This record gives sequence, C-alpha cells and structure tokens, in this order.
Amino acid sequence: MKSLYKDKNLHIVFSVTLMAIMGVSSIIPALPLMIKELGISATSIGLIFTIFTLPGIIFAPLAGIFADRLGRKKILVPSLILFALAGTACFFAPDYQWLLILRFIQGVGAAAIGVINLTIIGDLFAGKERIKAMGLNAGVLSMGTAIFPAIGGVLAQISWEAPFLLSLVALPLAWLVAFRLENPEPKSNGDFMKYMRTAFAGMKNKEVLSLFAISLLTFIILYGPIVTYLPILLNSRFAASPLIIGLVISSASFITAIAASQMGRLAHIMSQPMMIAISAVAYAVSMIMMPAAQSALWCILPVCIFGLGQGLNLPNSMSMLTAIAPMEQRAIFMSVNGMLLRVGQTIAPILMGLIYSGFELESVFYAAAGVAAVMFFVTVKFLKGFDAETVRQRL
Repeated sequence: MKSLYKDKNLHIVFSVTLMAIMGVSSIIPALPLMIKELGISATSIGLIFTIFTLPGIIFAPLAGIFADRLGRKKILVPSLILFALAGTACFFAPDYQWLLILRFIQGVGAAAIGVINLTIIGDLFAGKERIKAMGLNAGVLSMGTAIFPAIGGVLAQISWEAPFLLSLVALPLAWLVAFRLENPEPKSNGDFMKYMRTAFAGMKNKEVLSLFAISLLTFIILYGPIVTYLPILLNSRFAASPLIIGLVISSASFITAIAASQMGRLAHIMSQPMMIAISAVAYAVSMIMMPAAQSALWCILPVCIFGLGQGLNLPNSMSMLTAIAPMEQRAIFMSVNGMLLRVGQTIAPILMGLIYSGFELESVFYAAAGVAAVMFFVTVKFLKGFDAETVRQRL
C-alpha cells in the first residue's frame, strides 16, 4: 500500500479526479444565491448542472475512442485547458443565458476528464492493487466533494460567481499531465471498424450492462436529491446559509473517504457485488430518513449514510469495469460508462424537478429510494459470483 501512496503518477491522476468533481461540488452552496440573484425558479436551477453534464453524453464516448486510438494524454491535456478557461469565464457571465452557454463549453472539457482518469488507473495497476488504487481514488474524490462545497460556501459568501474561479487550478495540472505523468499508452488498434465492433460486442455482456446500469442509477440518486434538492430543502425548511449547506453536504464525503480507503481490507471480507448491494441499501435508508430530519444538523446522519454507500459502491463498480475491459478498449468502455454517468447527472435534476413540481419536496427523496431498490435488484440478480477473468474470456 505504501508504494501506492508514494506513486507520483497516482498523485497526478488524483488531481485530475478532483477536477472531475470540482465543476459541480464547488457551486452547490451557491445555488440558493443564484436563484435569488439571477431571478430564476427552484425548479429551473438544475439547468446549471444539466447544461454542464449534457456534453458528456455526446463527447465522453468520442473522448474514449480517441484516447484508445491516439493516447490518453493527447485527449486529457486539452480537456483540462478547456475546462479551466470556460469555468473561469463563468465568473464574468453577464446573465443567466451566458452562464448556461459557458457551462456547456466547460462541460465539453469535463466530459473527458472523469473518464480518462479512471482509464489511466486501470492501465497502471492490476488485480488487488487496482482495487486499492480505485479505493484511494474514490477517497480522494470524496475528500474533494467535502472540501469543494466548504470552499465554495466560503467563496459564495463573497458572491455567487466566486466559486467558478476555482477552475483555474486545472491549468497547472494540464502541464503536469503533459510533462510529468508516466503512463502506458495503448498500442495501435489497427482497423477502426474492427476496433468498434469488438468493443461494442463486449459491451453487450450482462455483467458490463449491469455495471453500466449501476452507474446510471447511482448518479440519478446523487444529482437528483443530493446535489440539486438537498440544498433547497436545507434552505427552505431550515433557512440554512450557503456555508451550512456546504458543511452538511460535505459531511458525507468523510465517511465515503474512510470506507473507500479501506477497499483493500474489505475486499478480503466481502465480495465486490456484496459491497455494491449494501451500498444500495444505504442509499435507500438515507433517502427515506432525509425528509424526516428536524434540523439542518440532523440531516448530517442520513447524508453520512449516503456517503457510506458511495464509499462501498464507486471503487468496486469502477474497478470491476476496468478489470473486464482490455487495455486497447478500456477507454471506450469507461467512456460509455462516463456517458451514462452524464445521462444520470443530466436527467436527474429534470426528473426530480418534475416530481417536485407535481408533488411535494419529500417525494423527490422517496423516488430516489425507489431508484436504490432497482439498483439492489440489478446487483443481486446479475452480478452474483462475479469473476473478471471469466467475464473477459466471454467478451
């Protein structure tokens, strides 16, 4: 494990991971201020996230294909630069329409970032080391989701635009990726059509499809009730400030980081599908508890239960998928998974917004508990007895 902690390549990948979640988590505490200052409704605020994640549906698969064909760095470096410049430009957006345009452009850069970082981990490590590395990566991601809302909450006290300036950090990171990251690159994939046929034939495998479904469902839960509507619940019911909202939401991440960092040990006790099934139960319990909270501080308990679910789910589902995919096709596997993440991120605020407008705010959380139940069923039904080597032989 020490070698992983000291691995400079992994440090750079972890930094890329932080960029992958900065574009959302840093601005969550500013949502109530945006509603007020921009004169928009609570049901339409989700567009701030939807327009950011929408490009990933189109560009994530393309990024994966090019990363397999041209190399990881040649796609990741320009993506980081675009993310930084467009994100910083959001600070200067004169109105809501311009903000949405710039968020879309920033989302184009973000589309590749969250795909290629996991692909590179899959390239660098194998077996138990890969599971540990994915766990550490999820821990870093979780610390980012804890730190960025807190930082965003402090910056939002200055103005709702200020959190967007954090995107500038991606510029020096692009330099590190270009000149300091030492990662293996895939060999030539030969004929393009053969590459595409082989890749998509492998994706029809039931285990692969199940992991794709789990990713989609996970991000519907995350970006519907947690990212979009928990801040509204905290503000409307308890008059919570942006700083309090950021602290409540970030509390989940500490539990996620602890659970994810123990993946190496947990893997000797439980199977990966079992940990994902437990995570689905944690999601459902947290969603049911959240509307019953009697104060902003009481929301911390269900939020932490949600964080436990994330810590058990994300490292396992991602490491299982990278273990299945051959290196020459790994980026496209992860990019299709990334596309489905973006689909979840994109449709969750819309779906939950429809539920919110048609029913009560509490209904958003109960609907998410139903989504968690579907995730539990998929895991138990299709991933029982999972073995990566056996699955890979069937691709």
